[in-house]
Amino acid sequence: MATHKSAEKRDRQNKKHRVRNVNAKSAIKTKIKTVLANVDSKNKENSINALKTVIPALDKAAGKGLIHKKNASRKISRLTKKVNALK
Repeated sequence: MATHKSAEKRDRQNKKHRVRNVNAKSAIKTKIKTVLANVDSKNKENSINALKTVIPALDKAAGKGLIHKKNASRKISRLTKKVNALK
């Protein structure tokens, strides 16, 4: 356990940041699953709308350092390909 005042503060900050990061990652995963579910059901309209919510969320997460920039780019690319394959 932390014994210095600054170490105790850092521990409190880490706990707060962890909760925020876990919630944000979970929200992104849920949005991705929504897009994939719509693609599987071959519903183009809902897939496009869901994709429009996922892209900014991934960009924002990458900008904040929650996920790597290239990871976000790769996910966006793959999801877009799947949605565009629906005709």
